[in-house]
Amino acid sequence: MVIETINDYLDALPEDRREAIESVRKAIQAGMPQGYVEEIRWGMLSWEIPLETYPDTYNAQPLSYVSLASQKKYMSLYLMGIYSDEGNRAWFENAAAERGAKLDVGKSCVRFKKLEDLPLDLVTEAVGRFTVDDYIQTYEKSRGIA
Repeated sequence: MVIETINDYLDALPEDRREAIESVRKAIQAGMPQGYVEEIRWGMLSWEIPLETYPDTYNAQPLSYVSLASQKKYMSLYLMGIYSDEGNRAWFENAAAERGAKLDVGKSCVRFKKLEDLPLDLVTEAVGRFTVDDYIQTYEKSRGIA
């Protein structure tokens, strides 16, 4: 099956994963500022800044802000805004700890095996931290452009 749409992606997931991914997706959508577009990119759900809004990316692809994927052994939530800045990363990890969550974090992602491992209110809050303009500034700063 070729995954071309968000529904194709969700339909291809096993039932338990679909329920978890759909719940995290709803939390993301609840906090997502205007101007980001949800697409399928790199084999996962991705919320990005369209090239029409910001064409000057390093790889000529839309600037990815949040991605959500079902991997072989876990699910992954990529929060590029949070992980592109040490202060925001510290805020996120401290906020998770305050909620009693022990996150499995990578360089730019949070891995989780069960929905209960991920505080959805924190996901919504983290996603809402960056307007499109804020994220472009953070991106440019991290790339040494600004």
